[in-house]
Amino acid sequence: MSKNQSKLRKLIRKFIRITLFTLLFLVISVNLFIILSGRFYLYKGIASTYLKGKTGPGIYDKDVFAYSTIKHSDEVFKWKESKQRFSLTSDETKFMENLQTSSFLVFQGDSLIFEKYWGEHQKETVSNCFSATKTFVSLLVGIAIEEGKIKSLDEPVGTYIPEFKEGEKSKITVRHLLLMSSGLDWEESGKNPLSDNAESYYGTDLYGLVTSQKVIEKPGVRFNYQSGNSQLLGFIIEKATGADLSDYAYNKIWSKIGTEHDAYWSLDKEKGAEKAFCCLYGTSRDFGRLGKMILQEGKWNGKQIVPLWYMKEMVKTPAMKTNEGVPNYRYGLHIWTFTGGATPVYYCRGILGQYILSIPSKNLVIVRTGSKRTPDFVLPEKMKNDAVYLKKYERILGHPTDIIRYISIGKRMTR
Repeated sequence: MSKNQSKLRKLIRKFIRITLFTLLFLVISVNLFIILSGRFYLYKGIASTYLKGKTGPGIYDKDVFAYSTIKHSDEVFKWKESKQRFSLTSDETKFMENLQTSSFLVFQGDSLIFEKYWGEHQKETVSNCFSATKTFVSLLVGIAIEEGKIKSLDEPVGTYIPEFKEGEKSKITVRHLLLMSSGLDWEESGKNPLSDNAESYYGTDLYGLVTSQKVIEKPGVRFNYQSGNSQLLGFIIEKATGADLSDYAYNKIWSKIGTEHDAYWSLDKEKGAEKAFCCLYGTSRDFGRLGKMILQEGKWNGKQIVPLWYMKEMVKTPAMKTNEGVPNYRYGLHIWTFTGGATPVYYCRGILGQYILSIPSKNLVIVRTGSKRTPDFVLPEKMKNDAVYLKKYERILGHPTDIIRYISIGKRMTR
């Protein structure tokens, strides 16, 4: 063996030793941090993502967590098949594929006029709609109020959650939670593993997490999107109705809108609490049925499932400011409101680009599922103090720009 070869082998062995030592140091450091900080949910997060070659949650995480089953309807609503055949243009197809779209469906009235799936996702596939679940929870709140189980939108949260009976928390109402204006200190982040969002997704004590939040500003003043608000609503529904959230969802909505497949709701542990802020799994066609009910202002087959007064109140945007300091045109009672186009669009949305878009003026519902979305439209730094610019764009701020493309495609197919 030459001297050069011998030196090379020594360098390789040294590199391997250093690499192994570094990895061992990292493993020990991470474990110490988790143990000392009490963030044991990180073990679940790491095992479910990085150790599987992923960087975060995915739409097919159903079996990663315990879940409840919401049975489908006894009487399935069958979509009429459109005789007219539509297709995506090459540019539209490229746009969809670049955003890792798994399904795209367009419904008009009782008809399914376009349906396309990518990869292994098919019409029977269930996927996570993520925060689109929040709107589903809001609909259940409306029903519970109509039934007299929840006294009113302006009932204090403390009526149902003991930890909110005293101090600044006692000023927070059901309406504040629905409008994302509770003033709590919940940290909303889809990327930070130390955020409240990460703990709520991978942790095992949702009740303890959301009831430990502190008030940091006056409720009802600022729109500040926080998943903790939605989780509190889930607990309020259970406390007020005396029913398990999944059972209530089945009895009041899922069984009544002609759903074809079972839905699944992730729990924080076996026989635990539903993740009311996210994690309702269903098929794209069944999400279309939910969108159709929203389109029809809570009605299905001539019967009012969600009270009409609530559906009308749901899409109103109250007079409060957003984080950008502009009027809130984007959010009602746990539903997104897009008024930046020719006609209003009311929609449910999830973090990776899950959308159920309802366009009343066109009798149109669009469902899109996938693993990526475009960023929200934000204020350019140099325009933040430009009053003319703000007035021009305030109605599209905070909305992901890809929805404009989906709406355009849907409308093209209905002309």
